[in-house]
Amino acid sequence: MISSFGFFMVLAFAAAYWIFRLEYQRKEAEGLIGPFLRKVRSLPPMVGGLIGFAVGAKLVYWWINRHIYIGAPEEYIFSLRGNWPGGSVAALAGWWLARQGYRPPHQEEVHPYQLMDPLLVYCGLFGFTGSIVFAFFENPAHIGFNGMNYYGALIAGALTYLYINRRYGIRPAIAADIGSAGMMLAYAVGRMGCHLAGDGDWGIVNVYTRPSWLSWLPDWAWAWKYPHNSIHQGVYIPGCSGSYCTELRLGVYPTPLYESVICLLLFFFLWGIRRRVKKPGLFFAFFAILNGTERFFIEMIRVTPRYSIGVWEISQAQILALGWIAVGMITAVTCLRKPAFPK
Repeated sequence: MISSFGFFMVLAFAAAYWIFRLEYQRKEAEGLIGPFLRKVRSLPPMVGGLIGFAVGAKLVYWWINRHIYIGAPEEYIFSLRGNWPGGSVAALAGWWLARQGYRPPHQEEVHPYQLMDPLLVYCGLFGFTGSIVFAFFENPAHIGFNGMNYYGALIAGALTYLYINRRYGIRPAIAADIGSAGMMLAYAVGRMGCHLAGDGDWGIVNVYTRPSWLSWLPDWAWAWKYPHNSIHQGVYIPGCSGSYCTELRLGVYPTPLYESVICLLLFFFLWGIRRRVKKPGLFFAFFAILNGTERFFIEMIRVTPRYSIGVWEISQAQILALGWIAVGMITAVTCLRKPAFPK
């Protein structure tokens, strides 16, 4: 069984990778960034063997015991459980492959788009860590692969991304512009995974009758009970057998679906205007304002913990969304005072 959430998470990374790469190539063609020298280190055979052992041991163990860990992969990924024979074979393969490709440290010319492979690894790792940390502060009882926080991933991943670009001489404003459209698309794809998996990111109960002018809208797009959801919330589905046999008692707003559609439309808007924006950092400002605004308003119908600030009841995501909007506005004002990109 393929996890809907995991599948769309991979698609989100692939979408971001594709768009980021296109934008790196475009900025280089425009003369805003260029190739640079980078010290290249090959993977030592011993390290290749250790990585092979860890991956092989976990994958073989999961395949043999996959019926036990459906819906809770973190229970074995972050444990010492593994298959020793499978790990040993994979260790030999990893050692041999690393030995075949090993070269002493050397410098070579690298184009900016070739940064995508290390960026994918480091931003993924730090983004994942940030999502777990922020999710813990938002809801300590709901932690795991189904309880990750978007803004935690965005902040940690973005800081890592900007740091790596800065190391190779790419200005933060240009790096932020490069990443903005890709992040919007990745968010749209990832939210569809949340919707299909039913990972708890849904909305409040929809108590309203669907108006006649929305009669064309499918039932599941107006109010949905998320049958077979991945966090086992709700009541048992009569006659169901398997690991996912619950659905919510009442239909809720399918907010992940709404976000996916909205952010996909926002991506197309950003993609359409990207060549017209000439001020460094201004394209990122548009992304931050649009993304923050979308998230702030969708939170009004989402089931998330609220904080009392004076007379306001506000969620963690809304606080961060307001901060994100403020960052966008400040960046926009600052950028408009600076000269445009050269033509």
